[in-house]
Amino acid sequence: MTPATKPRSAWLVVVAAFFGVMAGFGSLVVFTFSVFLKPVGTEFGWSREAVSSAFGFAALSVAIASPKLGQLLDRLGPRRVIIPCYTIYGLALGSLAFLTPQIWQFYLTFVVIGLVGNATTQMGYSRAVSTWFDEHRGLALALVMSGTGVGSIVLPAAAQWMIEVEGWRNAYLTLGAVSLVCGIPLTVIFVRERPTTRAAERATATASVTTGDGLRSRAFWTLVAILFLNSISVNGAITHLSPLLTDRGISGREAALALSVLGAASLAGRLLTGLLLDRFFGPRVSFVLLLGVAAGIQLLSTAHTPVTAVAAAALIGFGLGGEADITPYLLTRYFGLRSFSTLYGFTWTAYAIAGAIGPVVMGRAFDLTGSYALFLSVLAVSGLISAILMLTMPAYDRGVPRIAVAMVATCAEEI
Repeated sequence: MTPATKPRSAWLVVVAAFFGVMAGFGSLVVFTFSVFLKPVGTEFGWSREAVSSAFGFAALSVAIASPKLGQLLDRLGPRRVIIPCYTIYGLALGSLAFLTPQIWQFYLTFVVIGLVGNATTQMGYSRAVSTWFDEHRGLALALVMSGTGVGSIVLPAAAQWMIEVEGWRNAYLTLGAVSLVCGIPLTVIFVRERPTTRAAERATATASVTTGDGLRSRAFWTLVAILFLNSISVNGAITHLSPLLTDRGISGREAALALSVLGAASLAGRLLTGLLLDRFFGPRVSFVLLLGVAAGIQLLSTAHTPVTAVAAAALIGFGLGGEADITPYLLTRYFGLRSFSTLYGFTWTAYAIAGAIGPVVMGRAFDLTGSYALFLSVLAVSGLISAILMLTMPAYDRGVPRIAVAMVATCAEEI
Protein backbone atom coordinates (compact mmCIF):
# COMPACT_ATOMS: atom_id res chain seq x y z
CA MET A 1 0.00 0.00 0.00
CA THR A 2 1.47 3.37 -1.03
CA PRO A 3 1.65 6.41 1.25
CA ALA A 4 -0.75 8.19 -1.12
CA THR A 5 -3.49 5.57 -0.83
CA LYS A 6 -3.12 4.85 2.89
CA PRO A 7 -4.82 8.05 4.21
CA ARG A 8 -7.70 7.70 1.74
CA SER A 9 -8.32 4.08 2.77
CA ALA A 10 -8.16 5.03 6.44
CA TRP A 11 -10.70 7.83 6.18
CA LEU A 12 -13.07 5.73 4.06
CA VAL A 13 -13.14 3.22 6.92
CA VAL A 14 -14.06 6.09 9.25
CA VAL A 15 -16.86 7.29 6.93
CA ALA A 16 -18.34 3.81 6.62
CA ALA A 17 -18.14 3.31 10.38
CA PHE A 18 -19.81 6.70 10.94
CA PHE A 19 -22.90 5.68 8.95
CA GLY A 20 -22.97 2.23 10.50
CA VAL A 21 -22.93 3.66 14.01
CA MET A 22 -25.48 6.35 13.08
CA ALA A 23 -28.12 3.73 12.26
CA GLY A 24 -26.94 1.19 14.83
CA PHE A 25 -28.34 0.07 18.15
CA GLY A 26 -26.57 2.72 20.24
CA SER A 27 -28.09 5.54 18.21
CA LEU A 28 -31.37 4.46 16.65
CA VAL A 29 -32.78 2.21 19.39
CA VAL A 30 -31.49 4.11 22.42
CA PHE A 31 -32.50 7.60 21.29
CA THR A 32 -35.90 6.75 19.81
CA PHE A 33 -37.07 4.35 22.53
CA SER A 34 -38.60 7.09 24.68
CA VAL A 35 -40.50 8.46 21.65
CA PHE A 36 -42.22 5.09 21.19
CA LEU A 37 -42.73 4.46 24.92
CA LYS A 38 -46.08 6.26 25.29
CA PRO A 39 -47.81 5.30 22.03
CA VAL A 40 -46.89 1.62 22.34
CA GLY A 41 -47.92 1.51 26.00
CA THR A 42 -51.17 3.35 25.30
CA GLU A 43 -52.22 1.04 22.45
CA PHE A 44 -51.75 -2.14 24.46
CA GLY A 45 -52.47 -0.82 27.96
CA TRP A 46 -48.95 -1.58 29.19
CA SER A 47 -47.46 0.35 32.14
CA ARG A 48 -44.31 2.49 31.89
CA GLU A 49 -42.40 -0.16 33.81
CA ALA A 50 -43.63 -2.90 31.46
CA VAL A 51 -42.61 -1.03 28.32
CA SER A 52 -39.30 0.05 29.85
CA SER A 53 -38.54 -3.59 30.59
CA ALA A 54 -38.13 -4.21 26.85
CA PHE A 55 -35.14 -1.86 26.86
CA GLY A 56 -33.89 -3.67 29.94
CA PHE A 57 -34.10 -7.03 28.17
CA ALA A 58 -32.18 -5.61 25.22
CA ALA A 59 -29.52 -4.22 27.54
CA LEU A 60 -29.16 -7.56 29.36
CA SER A 61 -28.83 -9.31 26.01
CA VAL A 62 -26.09 -6.86 25.09
CA ALA A 63 -24.38 -7.66 28.40
CA ILE A 64 -24.48 -11.41 27.73
CA ALA A 65 -23.43 -11.23 24.07
CA SER A 66 -20.74 -8.52 24.15
CA PRO A 67 -17.74 -10.57 25.38
CA LYS A 68 -18.38 -13.23 22.74
CA LEU A 69 -18.88 -10.61 20.04
CA GLY A 70 -15.60 -9.06 21.14
CA GLN A 71 -13.80 -12.39 20.81
CA LEU A 72 -15.26 -12.88 17.33
CA LEU A 73 -14.21 -9.39 16.28
CA ASP A 74 -10.64 -10.05 17.43
CA ARG A 75 -10.57 -13.49 15.79
CA LEU A 76 -12.54 -13.06 12.56
CA GLY A 77 -12.25 -9.35 11.85
CA PRO A 78 -15.00 -6.71 11.77
CA ARG A 79 -16.84 -7.32 8.49
CA ARG A 80 -17.49 -11.01 9.09
CA VAL A 81 -19.21 -10.14 12.39
CA ILE A 82 -20.86 -6.80 11.63
CA ILE A 83 -22.69 -7.74 8.41
CA PRO A 84 -24.73 -10.73 9.67
CA CYS A 85 -25.43 -8.97 12.96
CA TYR A 86 -26.57 -5.81 11.20
CA THR A 87 -28.92 -7.82 8.97
CA ILE A 88 -30.60 -9.50 11.94
CA TYR A 89 -30.76 -6.19 13.83
CA GLY A 90 -32.45 -4.28 10.98
CA LEU A 91 -35.00 -7.02 10.31
CA ALA A 92 -35.85 -7.37 14.00
CA LEU A 93 -36.28 -3.62 14.37
CA GLY A 94 -38.65 -3.48 11.40
CA SER A 95 -40.63 -6.44 12.75
CA LEU A 96 -41.78 -4.31 15.69
CA ALA A 97 -44.35 -2.93 13.23
CA PHE A 98 -46.20 -6.24 13.62
CA LEU A 99 -46.45 -6.29 17.41
CA THR A 100 -49.49 -7.95 19.01
CA PRO A 101 -50.92 -7.44 22.52
CA GLN A 102 -48.75 -10.37 23.64
CA ILE A 103 -46.01 -8.52 25.51
CA TRP A 104 -43.63 -11.50 25.29
CA GLN A 105 -43.33 -10.76 21.55
CA PHE A 106 -42.19 -7.22 22.37
CA TYR A 107 -39.64 -8.52 24.86
CA LEU A 108 -38.37 -11.33 22.60
CA THR A 109 -37.76 -8.90 19.73
CA PHE A 110 -35.70 -6.64 21.97
CA VAL A 111 -33.73 -9.64 23.23
CA VAL A 112 -32.81 -10.48 19.61
CA ILE A 113 -31.91 -6.83 18.93
CA GLY A 114 -29.71 -6.82 22.03
CA LEU A 115 -27.90 -10.05 21.17
CA VAL A 116 -26.64 -8.68 17.85
CA GLY A 117 -26.94 -4.95 18.52
CA ASN A 118 -23.48 -4.22 19.84
CA ALA A 119 -21.86 -5.29 16.58
CA THR A 120 -23.69 -2.32 15.02
CA THR A 121 -22.24 0.18 17.52
CA GLN A 122 -18.79 1.65 18.00
CA MET A 123 -17.75 -1.68 19.52
CA GLY A 124 -18.13 -3.33 16.13
CA TYR A 125 -16.22 -0.65 14.23
CA SER A 126 -13.59 0.65 16.69
CA ARG A 127 -11.06 -2.12 16.17
CA ALA A 128 -10.99 -1.61 12.39
CA VAL A 129 -10.63 2.17 12.77
CA SER A 130 -7.98 1.92 15.50
CA THR A 131 -5.72 -0.21 13.31
CA TRP A 132 -5.46 2.64 10.79
CA PHE A 133 -4.61 5.42 13.25
CA ASP A 134 -2.17 6.09 16.06
CA GLU A 135 -1.31 9.79 16.26
CA HIS A 136 -4.85 10.89 15.35
CA ARG A 137 -6.69 7.94 16.87
CA GLY A 138 -8.71 10.14 19.23
CA LEU A 139 -10.07 12.24 16.36
CA ALA A 140 -10.78 9.19 14.17
CA LEU A 141 -12.74 7.44 16.93
CA ALA A 142 -14.57 10.67 17.75
CA LEU A 143 -15.70 10.96 14.14
CA VAL A 144 -17.04 7.41 14.32
CA MET A 145 -18.84 8.15 17.59
CA SER A 146 -20.29 11.31 16.07
CA GLY A 147 -22.48 8.98 14.03
CA THR A 148 -24.39 8.44 17.26
CA GLY A 149 -24.62 12.20 17.69
CA VAL A 150 -25.99 12.78 14.19
CA GLY A 151 -28.42 9.89 14.59
CA SER A 152 -29.63 11.23 17.90
CA ILE A 153 -30.29 14.64 16.30
CA VAL A 154 -32.22 13.36 13.31
CA LEU A 155 -33.85 10.12 14.41
CA PRO A 156 -35.97 11.18 17.46
CA ALA A 157 -37.59 14.05 15.56
CA ALA A 158 -38.05 11.86 12.47
CA ALA A 159 -39.58 9.07 14.56
CA GLN A 160 -41.94 11.52 16.29
CA TRP A 161 -43.04 12.94 12.93
CA MET A 162 -43.62 9.46 11.49
CA ILE A 163 -45.61 8.42 14.58
CA GLU A 164 -47.86 11.49 14.27
CA VAL A 165 -48.36 11.13 10.49
CA GLU A 166 -48.26 7.38 9.86
CA GLY A 167 -48.47 5.75 13.28
CA TRP A 168 -45.86 4.00 15.36
CA ARG A 169 -46.04 0.74 13.39
CA ASN A 170 -45.01 2.33 10.09
CA ALA A 171 -42.39 4.33 11.97
CA TYR A 172 -40.73 1.13 13.22
CA LEU A 173 -40.92 -0.41 9.74
CA THR A 174 -39.25 2.63 8.18
CA LEU A 175 -36.50 2.77 10.81
CA GLY A 176 -35.72 -0.89 10.23
CA ALA A 177 -35.28 -0.21 6.51
CA VAL A 178 -33.12 2.85 7.19
CA SER A 179 -30.82 0.83 9.42
CA LEU A 180 -30.24 -1.78 6.71
CA VAL A 181 -29.54 0.82 4.01
CA CYS A 182 -27.14 2.86 6.18
CA GLY A 183 -25.38 -0.04 7.87
CA ILE A 184 -24.67 -2.76 5.36
CA PRO A 185 -23.48 -1.47 1.93
CA LEU A 186 -20.65 0.79 3.16
CA THR A 187 -19.51 -1.83 5.67
CA VAL A 188 -19.30 -4.43 2.91
CA ILE A 189 -17.25 -2.13 0.67
CA PHE A 190 -14.94 -0.24 3.03
CA VAL A 191 -14.70 -1.62 6.59
CA ARG A 192 -11.55 -3.68 7.05
CA GLU A 193 -8.49 -3.73 9.28
CA ARG A 194 -5.19 -2.30 8.16
CA PRO A 195 -3.58 -5.13 6.14
CA THR A 196 -0.46 -5.37 8.33
CA THR A 197 -2.26 -5.32 11.68
CA ARG A 198 -2.41 -9.10 12.12
CA ALA A 199 1.31 -9.42 11.36
CA ALA A 200 2.09 -6.74 13.92
CA GLU A 201 0.00 -8.60 16.50
CA ARG A 202 1.88 -11.83 15.86
CA ALA A 203 5.18 -9.98 16.20
CA THR A 204 4.20 -8.67 19.64
CA ALA A 205 2.29 -11.74 20.84
CA THR A 206 4.69 -12.54 23.67
CA ALA A 207 4.81 -8.99 24.99
CA SER A 208 1.41 -7.40 24.35
CA VAL A 209 -1.47 -7.43 26.80
CA THR A 210 -3.69 -10.52 26.74
CA THR A 211 -7.31 -10.66 27.87
CA GLY A 212 -6.14 -12.12 31.19
CA ASP A 213 -3.65 -9.29 31.70
CA GLY A 214 -6.39 -6.76 31.12
CA LEU A 215 -8.85 -8.46 33.45
CA ARG A 216 -6.24 -8.40 36.23
CA SER A 217 -5.58 -4.68 35.79
CA ARG A 218 -6.80 -2.05 38.24
CA ALA A 219 -7.22 0.37 35.35
CA PHE A 220 -9.66 -2.01 33.65
CA TRP A 221 -11.87 -2.50 36.70
CA THR A 222 -11.86 1.20 37.54
CA LEU A 223 -13.08 1.84 34.01
CA VAL A 224 -15.77 -0.82 34.44
CA ALA A 225 -16.99 0.84 37.65
CA ILE A 226 -17.13 4.24 35.92
CA LEU A 227 -19.11 2.82 33.02
CA PHE A 228 -21.54 1.03 35.33
CA LEU A 229 -22.35 4.07 37.45
CA ASN A 230 -22.66 6.45 34.54
CA SER A 231 -24.67 4.04 32.40
CA ILE A 232 -27.35 3.78 35.08
CA SER A 233 -27.57 7.56 35.11
CA VAL A 234 -27.51 8.26 31.39
CA ASN A 235 -29.74 5.42 30.20
CA GLY A 236 -32.24 6.00 32.99
CA ALA A 237 -32.57 9.66 32.04
CA ILE A 238 -32.54 9.33 28.24
CA THR A 239 -35.02 6.48 27.87
CA HIS A 240 -37.64 8.36 29.91
CA LEU A 241 -36.85 11.86 28.67
CA SER A 242 -39.86 12.24 26.37
CA PRO A 243 -42.56 10.98 28.78
CA LEU A 244 -40.88 12.83 31.65
CA LEU A 245 -41.22 16.14 29.83
CA THR A 246 -44.69 15.58 28.38
CA ASP A 247 -45.95 14.67 31.86
CA ARG A 248 -44.91 18.19 32.91
CA GLY A 249 -46.95 19.88 30.18
CA ILE A 250 -44.25 20.10 27.52
CA SER A 251 -45.52 19.07 24.07
CA GLY A 252 -44.40 15.93 22.27
CA ARG A 253 -42.62 17.97 19.62
CA GLU A 254 -40.81 20.06 22.23
CA ALA A 255 -39.77 16.86 23.99
CA ALA A 256 -38.49 15.48 20.67
CA LEU A 257 -36.64 18.78 20.20
CA ALA A 258 -34.94 18.28 23.56
CA LEU A 259 -33.83 14.83 22.41
CA SER A 260 -32.51 16.32 19.18
CA VAL A 261 -30.65 19.04 21.09
CA LEU A 262 -29.18 16.30 23.25
CA GLY A 263 -27.99 14.65 20.06
CA ALA A 264 -26.59 17.89 18.63
CA ALA A 265 -24.72 18.58 21.86
CA SER A 266 -23.37 15.04 21.90
CA LEU A 267 -22.11 15.51 18.34
CA ALA A 268 -20.28 18.70 19.27
CA GLY A 269 -18.98 17.12 22.47
CA ARG A 270 -17.69 14.03 20.70
CA LEU A 271 -15.84 15.98 18.04
CA LEU A 272 -14.25 18.24 20.65
CA THR A 273 -13.42 15.20 22.78
CA GLY A 274 -11.54 13.60 19.89
CA LEU A 275 -9.38 16.68 19.46
CA LEU A 276 -8.73 16.89 23.21
CA LEU A 277 -7.82 13.20 23.52
CA ASP A 278 -5.01 13.67 21.01
CA ARG A 279 -3.60 16.50 23.16
CA PHE A 280 -4.44 15.82 26.83
CA PHE A 281 -4.61 12.89 29.25
CA GLY A 282 -7.86 11.05 28.48
CA PRO A 283 -9.20 10.51 32.03
CA ARG A 284 -8.99 14.24 32.78
CA VAL A 285 -10.92 15.04 29.62
CA SER A 286 -13.50 12.45 30.64
CA PHE A 287 -13.80 13.87 34.17
CA VAL A 288 -14.98 17.24 32.84
CA LEU A 289 -17.50 15.61 30.51
CA LEU A 290 -18.92 13.30 33.19
CA LEU A 291 -19.29 16.26 35.53
CA GLY A 292 -21.43 17.95 32.90
CA VAL A 293 -23.65 14.88 32.59
CA ALA A 294 -24.28 14.81 36.35
CA ALA A 295 -25.18 18.51 36.31
CA GLY A 296 -27.54 17.99 33.38
CA ILE A 297 -29.38 15.13 35.06
CA GLN A 298 -29.80 17.18 38.23
CA LEU A 299 -31.19 20.09 36.18
CA LEU A 300 -33.57 17.69 34.43
CA SER A 301 -35.05 16.70 37.78
CA THR A 302 -36.48 20.24 38.10
CA ALA A 303 -37.16 21.00 34.42
CA HIS A 304 -40.72 22.24 33.82
CA THR A 305 -40.22 24.51 30.81
CA PRO A 306 -38.92 23.85 27.29
CA VAL A 307 -35.92 26.13 27.91
CA THR A 308 -34.84 24.27 31.04
CA ALA A 309 -35.45 20.93 29.37
CA VAL A 310 -33.29 21.88 26.40
CA ALA A 311 -30.53 23.19 28.69
CA ALA A 312 -30.52 19.93 30.68
CA ALA A 313 -30.50 17.86 27.49
CA ALA A 314 -27.60 19.93 26.12
CA LEU A 315 -25.50 19.32 29.24
CA ILE A 316 -26.19 15.58 29.19
CA GLY A 317 -25.55 15.37 25.47
CA PHE A 318 -22.29 17.30 25.52
CA GLY A 319 -20.91 15.00 28.17
CA LEU A 320 -22.10 11.73 26.63
CA GLY A 321 -18.69 11.04 25.14
CA GLY A 322 -17.13 11.08 28.60
CA GLU A 323 -17.61 7.38 29.31
CA ALA A 324 -18.71 4.90 26.65
CA ASP A 325 -17.14 6.86 23.81
CA ILE A 326 -13.78 7.43 25.49
CA THR A 327 -13.59 3.78 26.54
CA PRO A 328 -12.25 2.38 23.23
CA TYR A 329 -9.57 5.06 23.12
CA LEU A 330 -8.49 4.34 26.69
CA LEU A 331 -8.47 0.59 26.09
CA THR A 332 -6.12 0.96 23.13
CA ARG A 333 -3.80 3.22 25.16
CA TYR A 334 -3.75 1.03 28.25
CA PHE A 335 -3.80 -2.43 26.66
CA GLY A 336 -3.02 -2.22 22.92
CA LEU A 337 -4.95 -3.94 20.13
CA ARG A 338 -4.23 -7.64 20.64
CA SER A 339 -7.32 -8.31 22.81
CA PHE A 340 -8.95 -4.93 22.32
CA SER A 341 -12.41 -6.06 21.18
CA THR A 342 -12.61 -8.81 23.81
CA LEU A 343 -11.82 -6.38 26.62
CA TYR A 344 -14.18 -3.86 25.05
CA GLY A 345 -16.88 -6.54 25.10
CA PHE A 346 -16.43 -7.05 28.84
CA THR A 347 -16.76 -3.31 29.49
CA TRP A 348 -19.96 -3.35 27.47
CA THR A 349 -21.29 -6.10 29.71
CA ALA A 350 -21.02 -3.78 32.70
CA TYR A 351 -22.37 -0.84 30.71
CA ALA A 352 -25.34 -2.83 29.43
CA ILE A 353 -26.30 -4.36 32.79
CA ALA A 354 -26.40 -0.88 34.24
CA GLY A 355 -28.28 0.28 31.15
CA ALA A 356 -30.90 -2.34 31.89
CA ILE A 357 -31.23 -1.28 35.52
CA GLY A 358 -31.58 2.47 35.01
CA PRO A 359 -34.64 2.61 32.71
CA VAL A 360 -36.55 -0.12 34.57
CA VAL A 361 -35.98 1.45 37.98
CA MET A 362 -36.96 4.83 36.53
CA GLY A 363 -40.20 3.31 35.28
CA ARG A 364 -40.79 1.64 38.63
CA ALA A 365 -40.13 4.90 40.49
CA PHE A 366 -42.72 6.67 38.33
CA ASP A 367 -45.31 3.92 38.74
CA LEU A 368 -44.90 4.06 42.54
CA THR A 369 -44.65 7.82 43.07
CA GLY A 370 -46.07 9.42 39.92
CA SER A 371 -42.84 11.41 39.55
CA TYR A 372 -39.30 11.02 38.24
CA ALA A 373 -37.76 13.88 40.26
CA LEU A 374 -36.35 12.04 43.30
CA PHE A 375 -34.73 9.22 41.35
CA LEU A 376 -33.18 11.69 38.91
CA SER A 377 -31.32 13.25 41.83
CA VAL A 378 -30.04 9.79 42.77
CA LEU A 379 -28.86 9.32 39.19
CA ALA A 380 -27.06 12.66 39.30
CA VAL A 381 -25.09 11.52 42.37
CA SER A 382 -24.19 8.28 40.60
CA GLY A 383 -22.88 10.31 37.68
CA LEU A 384 -20.83 12.51 39.99
CA ILE A 385 -19.16 9.49 41.61
CA SER A 386 -18.23 8.14 38.17
CA ALA A 387 -16.57 11.46 37.32
CA ILE A 388 -14.50 11.41 40.51
CA LEU A 389 -13.40 7.82 39.85
CA MET A 390 -12.03 8.86 36.47
CA LEU A 391 -9.43 10.98 38.28
CA THR A 392 -8.00 7.80 39.85
CA MET A 393 -7.05 6.21 36.50
CA PRO A 394 -3.29 5.52 36.16
CA ALA A 395 -0.88 6.76 33.51
CA TYR A 396 -1.09 4.94 30.18
CA ASP A 397 2.28 3.18 30.47
CA ARG A 398 1.15 1.39 33.61
CA GLY A 399 -1.58 -0.47 31.73
CA VAL A 400 0.50 -2.09 28.99
CA PRO A 401 4.06 -3.46 29.12
CA ARG A 402 6.61 -0.96 27.81
CA ILE A 403 8.16 -3.52 25.47
CA ALA A 404 4.78 -4.05 23.80
CA VAL A 405 4.35 -0.31 23.30
CA ALA A 406 7.78 -0.04 21.75
CA MET A 407 7.27 -3.00 19.41
CA VAL A 408 3.85 -1.83 18.26
CA ALA A 409 5.22 1.65 17.64
CA THR A 410 8.07 0.16 15.59
CA CYS A 411 5.64 -1.88 13.50
CA ALA A 412 3.48 1.20 12.95
CA GLU A 413 6.48 3.17 11.70
CA GLU A 414 7.35 0.41 9.24
CA ILE A 415 3.85 0.28 7.73
